[in-house]
Amino acid sequence: MSKSYQIAKSLRPLLLAGVAAMILSACASNRGHMDMTTTGSIGQSTAGLGELTERYRRNPGDRAVAIHYAAALRAAGQPQQATAAMEQAMSRHPNDVAITVEYARTLTASGRFEQSLQVLQNVIRPDAPDWNALLVMGATLDQMGRHDQARKVYVQASVIAPGEASIETNLGLSYAMTNELPAAENHLRRAAAMRGATTKTRQNLALVIGLQGRFAEAEALYAAELPPDQVAANMAYVQGMLSQKNRWDMIEQG
Repeated sequence: MSKSYQIAKSLRPLLLAGVAAMILSACASNRGHMDMTTTGSIGQSTAGLGELTERYRRNPGDRAVAIHYAAALRAAGQPQQATAAMEQAMSRHPNDVAITVEYARTLTASGRFEQSLQVLQNVIRPDAPDWNALLVMGATLDQMGRHDQARKVYVQASVIAPGEASIETNLGLSYAMTNELPAAENHLRRAAAMRGATTKTRQNLALVIGLQGRFAEAEALYAAELPPDQVAANMAYVQGMLSQKNRWDMIEQG
């Protein structure tokens, strides 16, 4: 089995985690995994899953609550439940772009890639495409191994929303999936300098640098984001990965 295949297999769920438009703010991971977030049209929620569950039960027709709830479920590793919630939201808001894009995210998280692409194709207007929808489409294509197509979609999204860190981050992860680490680093460096760059973007950069054997530089980047114990854990994890024959299998979603 080729190294590129192993990388792609390992990073597919991470790429989807990164395209969660309203993903809840999370504690820094004590693992060196790749991840990223994007900005969405409704904004972030700082509520926990339990609180969002209660809000959703009280008012399942609230579109903002439904989107935040689905994002929280995906972050908690419950994509099927997130899909069910978004199917209900779709029935209430059939023409809502934000709802439709979030539904596509949940489908991709559940491995229903072709269905996700169909949903996105129905919502992306050729004359005025939504860049968040393009971002999800690119991530879905990447997870299907169609990296060249994914990168073209990201470039299209960047023309519509120049300077968005999430788009550049997705490009970086796309190149990481094919073991093109210098290219991945270049895109992640650009992402880290853009508006909307998150701690996860910067940790992604640290991981890619560490996987190229530049441990001191990676450690310094981690230290700017995490407390000392988590820095040490991340560096031990990266170095452990490099000592493994099939190290890309060790990268997993946090």
